[in-house]
Amino acid sequence: MKILETALPDVKLLEPHVFGDDRGFFLESWNARTFAAAGIEANFVQDNHSRSAKGVLRGLHYQINSPQGKLVRVVSGAVYDVAVDIRRSSPTFGRWAYCELSAENKLQCWVPAGFAHGFLSIQDGTELIYKCTDFYAPDAERSLRWNDPDIAITWPLKGIDAPILSAKDAVGQLLSEAEVFP
Repeated sequence: MKILETALPDVKLLEPHVFGDDRGFFLESWNARTFAAAGIEANFVQDNHSRSAKGVLRGLHYQINSPQGKLVRVVSGAVYDVAVDIRRSSPTFGRWAYCELSAENKLQCWVPAGFAHGFLSIQDGTELIYKCTDFYAPDAERSLRWNDPDIAITWPLKGIDAPILSAKDAVGQLLSEAEVFP
């Protein structure tokens, strides 16, 4: 597995070794020893799977009391995957990084606990799978505004009239008002 850097040192883009032939392909998406050797030690407790139409924007989500690290990959379609550092004591607080993940490129993104996470589906029928290091805790869930001008994420909205948001994501908080990590 090749570990690639992103704009944030703690967010990693992972390129698995893909073994392909005329029958298809095989790749190892998770191996505790390989990831630990790369500095990613995670105990995953939950897998999530979502399907989204083109233009659906989910996020920017995080859990304040039960923070989750996430290992994200796409098995159909493509996303613009974003992580925002919301650790107030971090030198990169408020900065963001992105990874373009697709079924074709088979890349994965490691988003550690302490970051808000979201993605924009850039193809119809996109399916995203992610492993989490803590269980879903609805009372701890928070959402940052996807278009917070202080964060200034450059979402690739060409060909998308307006992102499709859930009611919860439409009222996400600004980073300046949000409950964040110390």
